[in-house]
Amino acid sequence: MTDNKITLITGGGRGLGRAAALALADSGQDVVITYRASAESAADTVAAIAQKGRKAVALQLDTTEFSTFHAFVEQLREALAETWGRDSFDHLFNNAGIGVLTPVAATTAEQVDQLLDTNVKGVVLLTEAVLPLIADGGRILNVSSGLTRFTGGTPYAVYAATKGAMEVYTRYLAAGLGERGIRANTLAPGATATDFGGGYLMSDEFQREVAKVTALGRGGQPDDIAAAVVLLLSPDGRWINAQRVEASGGAYL
Repeated sequence: MTDNKITLITGGGRGLGRAAALALADSGQDVVITYRASAESAADTVAAIAQKGRKAVALQLDTTEFSTFHAFVEQLREALAETWGRDSFDHLFNNAGIGVLTPVAATTAEQVDQLLDTNVKGVVLLTEAVLPLIADGGRILNVSSGLTRFTGGTPYAVYAATKGAMEVYTRYLAAGLGERGIRANTLAPGATATDFGGGYLMSDEFQREVAKVTALGRGGQPDDIAAAVVLLLSPDGRWINAQRVEASGGAYL
């Protein structure tokens, strides 16, 4: 049995999920990551965490394949027992998500379903599925977006709406899980240089435009968001609950 904290991160093989996994390892936590398709990227993340002296496990999961969640929970239960000698984990970081551009007056039903399935339905149903394995006193951290506070152009309308739903859902989670001492918050990153949505966020042109509207004069980097994840999942964040925390460097003030 160990007192080390364990965080489950969906979509932890790349992008913000990988950055968060590595930062949590640096802070002394162990990690379970999920990946949808790239086992190689997930294995690289696990290896990088091992080099830091922490334990990590990668499990395959498509968060839109809802019928597989029961089997995933059993895999997770086995991994916790085999690797840590535990029947629970401490923190859930619902990081997996997608971005689809949906211009007003040109949005399809398929696009809406795609966004809802990944950014809302998958998060809700996976959280419900793993709740019995989250230790009392644990944390749930969901991902929103700066776009719920400001409008970044009509193509983001449905994406932003799904993230707004996450903010409301998270407050209800906090209210419903308070008896178990489980805190639930939402992290809302600003524009961050990752390959999310096809990689345009990493382009020099996009980053220059973001810098113009950000108080700190630059766009975000994955490590900036990872540091916020560590803070919210650390003992120092124990009294932060049912909140939307924006990490954007002061965008669109």
